[in-house]
Amino acid sequence: MKQEQYTQLGNISISKVLTGLWQIADMERDGKALDPHRTAFEMAPYVEAGLSTFDMADHYGSAEVIAGTFKTSHELGSKAQMLTKWVPKPGKSTKLATREAVELALKRLQTDSLELLQFHAWVYSDPVWLDQLFWLNELKEEGLIKNIGLTNFDAAHLRIACASGIPIVSNQVCHSLLDMRAAGEMASVCEAYDVKILAFGTLAGGFLSGRWLNKTEPDTETAATWSQMKYKRFIDAAGGWEKFQALLFTLEQLAKKHKVSIANIATKFILDQKHVGGVIIGARLGQSAHLEDTKRLFEFELDEEDLGMIRAVQAELSTIPGDCGDEYRKPPFLTASGDLSHHLDEIPKAFEVEEGLSKTKKVFSGTPWEGMAGYSRATRKGNQIFVSGTTATHRDKIIGAGDAAAQTHFVIDKIEAAITSLGGKLEDVVRTRIFVNSIGDWEAIAKAHGQRFGLIQPANTLVEAKLVGEGYMVEIEADAVI
Repeated sequence: MKQEQYTQLGNISISKVLTGLWQIADMERDGKALDPHRTAFEMAPYVEAGLSTFDMADHYGSAEVIAGTFKTSHELGSKAQMLTKWVPKPGKSTKLATREAVELALKRLQTDSLELLQFHAWVYSDPVWLDQLFWLNELKEEGLIKNIGLTNFDAAHLRIACASGIPIVSNQVCHSLLDMRAAGEMASVCEAYDVKILAFGTLAGGFLSGRWLNKTEPDTETAATWSQMKYKRFIDAAGGWEKFQALLFTLEQLAKKHKVSIANIATKFILDQKHVGGVIIGARLGQSAHLEDTKRLFEFELDEEDLGMIRAVQAELSTIPGDCGDEYRKPPFLTASGDLSHHLDEIPKAFEVEEGLSKTKKVFSGTPWEGMAGYSRATRKGNQIFVSGTTATHRDKIIGAGDAAAQTHFVIDKIEAAITSLGGKLEDVVRTRIFVNSIGDWEAIAKAHGQRFGLIQPANTLVEAKLVGEGYMVEIEADAVI
């Protein structure tokens, strides 16, 4: 039975199987850019096969230039959808810098409006990421962007963005039989806010294929692509090579049953998840295509027995730690290099430190009440940091309006920003005090607090108290000892 190959994402129709162009950066590792016209020609067979949606980013080598060349110079170019990303470096930014980034993508892609711009934030504690999303939304209203998506966001910060009025249509995250983080809290937030997951890493850099069945464990420190270096770390985190081989063995049984490939089975399982809008399969343009194999995804279904076999072997795997995108923000860094050395030089502090009286240091978050009432966001005295009662306020906006969990997560972000700016870390918190405006919201607020402090376990008090200001659902203060 032939199945529908396309799905609606925001106001555009995309292929359920997207072609990822991240390997262009790997193909250009020697510093020599690919010829855009010759490489663009290699995109045509994908469109002819109905795989008309391509995913790229500002840092995928010359991918945007190649895609723009195909869009304007090939007869099939008008049938393709080009989805891209903006990955700004951490630190302060401006509305002008946001516009310039969008205009650069427009120029490279040779178009007047980006079909989907996906935004990545390296650090959540610095609220500049929210400024950038608000600015992107203004550019959307101007017509420069058709749809806004996110990439590598965790569930808490997807919730914050959506609850703050940003019209998010997608979140691109790692999602595979090895990595089911997106099927947890992320899936719940996606359902609540009508967001679809665009899943990458579905084939784990090619490891989830027949090529690796019954093979000895590879040495990815030498002669490996960036994707193989990265996803071997996921295999190790999921329990190691032996358990991975058991997974491949099960997939091979199902592949024989349906007369398809192991890669088809691995991809189909993720594609059929309710929260998934599409899966992204990487391509080395001009070197490997696998188009006929990919089209078989729409010619078979996994039945309950199949799903049971897959879930049984998944149960033997270790859970990938953290939430979606954590591999780019905290150890263990499941990146090609095993750290962020090929991504970032530094992460600036969110707030400037000022010298106070009596050998204190202070930070200010810029809310109007700090100056009016004469207090700091946080003060450090010796090895102790005291964070003032903090609400979900950013400049003149309430963040996460109407969503108690979103407000709580943003408040904790501000607390973390204050503590880290003063030389501490969130793990140094020894006490929190939570004030809820309505006791009916206590459980959502307590759960969010638990998600962020569950391993830290500070002393805590939660009480109902009438908060100052309309729309505020929670206020938190914190003490830390370094």
